[in-house]
Amino acid sequence: MFTGIIQAVGSVNACRRETGDMVLNLDTGKMPMQHVQLGDSIAVNGVCLTVVRKSDRGFDADVSAESLQRTTLGEIQIGSRVNLEQALTPTTHLGGHIVSGHVDGVGAVLKRWSDGRSERFRFEVPQNLARYIAEKGSICIDGISLTVNSVENNTFEVNIVPHTLQETTMGEFKPGRKVNLEVDIIARYLERLIQGGVLESKDAGQGITQALLAQHGFIKPV
Repeated sequence: MFTGIIQAVGSVNACRRETGDMVLNLDTGKMPMQHVQLGDSIAVNGVCLTVVRKSDRGFDADVSAESLQRTTLGEIQIGSRVNLEQALTPTTHLGGHIVSGHVDGVGAVLKRWSDGRSERFRFEVPQNLARYIAEKGSICIDGISLTVNSVENNTFEVNIVPHTLQETTMGEFKPGRKVNLEVDIIARYLERLIQGGVLESKDAGQGITQALLAQHGFIKPV
């Protein structure tokens, strides 16, 4: 598990294809490696990867064919900068939100513009993920825990302060860039729990609706 608070921006030293999957060699930048052990989990642009080899300056990780297909790691190149976060411990400050490192889908930057000293971004998300994104809720973008400012159909906006622009890869984001998305884990499990009681009904598979929430007592009927 992770928090979505980026510890360092690293870079890709090598990406070696291996019969359908890939081995990544990463320079971890300012992230300390002295306490990292083989088998530890590190989130790379929001993707949970396992350390299979390490050095004082970085580590190797295997990337499965599944991860290459479902995340932006399939398009990563030598020299690409990546957001890094080590897995949380019992003493970690939970400054962001609970992040699993299991990417739900790939979105894209639609627009970027200045708003005071901050930068605002509008993202497009796959239609099947849009229902999990709520105004003032949490979203993880390339491993970064962010607050959703507004939602419209299958797009949403976030406001990025100067510190986040400087300490993550978001300063490089331009329209058209693809990003890894992980929605709030609570929303995913809430939907599954609700659906578990109605899988045999005609409404099964339609996702969370106001009628469904009212039926199970989560909101008052309108």
